[in-house]
Amino acid sequence: MNNLQDFQSDMRKGYGNGSIGIFVSGIIWIISSLIVNSYSPTKGIWALIIGGMLIFPLGTLIGKLMGVRGQHDKNNPLGKLAMEGTLWMIVCIPLAYGLSLVKVEWFFQGMLMIIGGRYLTFASIYGMRIYWLLGAILILAAYFLFTMQVNVFASALTGGLIETIFGIIMYVLFKYNKISTEINQV
Repeated sequence: MNNLQDFQSDMRKGYGNGSIGIFVSGIIWIISSLIVNSYSPTKGIWALIIGGMLIFPLGTLIGKLMGVRGQHDKNNPLGKLAMEGTLWMIVCIPLAYGLSLVKVEWFFQGMLMIIGGRYLTFASIYGMRIYWLLGAILILAAYFLFTMQVNVFASALTGGLIETIFGIIMYVLFKYNKISTEINQV
């Protein structure tokens, strides 16, 4: 491996296009929305925060069961970029939590925007333009949920549905090796 395309290919193969992590994240968002609906918004917020810490280990475990290695080459510099994006996202969580103290819906809407921004960097990490679409959809969803003053349950559920659907799409692209240079690669 000595060029960007090789590094991106290693990331795609190592993490199944990122599909399992996206899918696990979507399921955690859906569980969080159900906790919001059944118990309280505060418990749903904590479910998303705590569940978010489990995305990578659960995604790696599930991925390995599905034949995805769950790691990249140790010399791949894109692994560092992925970690830096993760750290930036973690640093932004208190901001979203602070928003929830003003209006609880804003936590989920803020997290959608934060996570959407993180996915934009995945276009470079994985070399797949579809991450620009995923990031843009999450960011636009956050904006519309905010402007339409959508309730906390629907805000959390929206994030879960978007990520779950994209996780499935990304896995299908990985499984059937449908990465077209003209369509998907950056």
